[in-house]
Amino acid sequence: MSGPVLILGAASDIARAVARSFGEAGHPIQLAARNAERLEDDARDLATRYGVEVTTHEFDALETDSHAGFVAGLPALPEVAICAVGAMGTQTKSEADPQAAIQIMRANYEGPASVLAHLANAMEARGSGTLVGISSVAGDRGRASNYVYGSAKAGFTAFLSGLRNRLSKQGVHVVTVLPGFVKTAMLEGIETPAPLTAEPEEVGAAILKAVRRKTNVIYTRPVWRAVMAVIRNIPEPVFKKTSI
Repeated sequence: MSGPVLILGAASDIARAVARSFGEAGHPIQLAARNAERLEDDARDLATRYGVEVTTHEFDALETDSHAGFVAGLPALPEVAICAVGAMGTQTKSEADPQAAIQIMRANYEGPASVLAHLANAMEARGSGTLVGISSVAGDRGRASNYVYGSAKAGFTAFLSGLRNRLSKQGVHVVTVLPGFVKTAMLEGIETPAPLTAEPEEVGAAILKAVRRKTNVIYTRPVWRAVMAVIRNIPEPVFKKTSI
């Protein structure tokens, strides 16, 4: 039996896959999300399937004033905390409604950064732990098709990088996850290239592996590293003419 794993934003397809990976590995699981009662079926399934203790917790990433109390109220400080919080929204709505854009920015950066900051301080005081943030390849370069979402993920990626640097000598490791396309409800109805599209279970397995190996940054499918290297290095005058 290993230490508890906290999964924030636990109602998403990726989060469920992550929970199964860590449950199968023998970790007690703490599931946290808004309307925590909807997590009860998942909790029972994990407990029955893997014989691990599973608890559910009310958590709202946007209620940042509640994050200190949320962390303090957990039954145990987790060994691993994984933030799967996020919302893609739509670029057209964000362009037309700045308040909608702000909500996307808060859901993908402010909220996740806030709760991980509280967990980081607690783990630093203990002298051990792993923090995992699920960011996005969309943050590697701003693109007209999703720059509001991408800008928030870019901020979150930079936050995770700085947090990793700060905690590297304090016994706490930070993993940045850049999944690329994943077959989830978020992409329902959108066609994506098969070589670039992972199953949620691939993400869960990749995160478990990264935590064990203390990897810093992972692309779920390695091909994304090359794809984004190309996109990042397109000269700006050329990039402005593209529809990537």
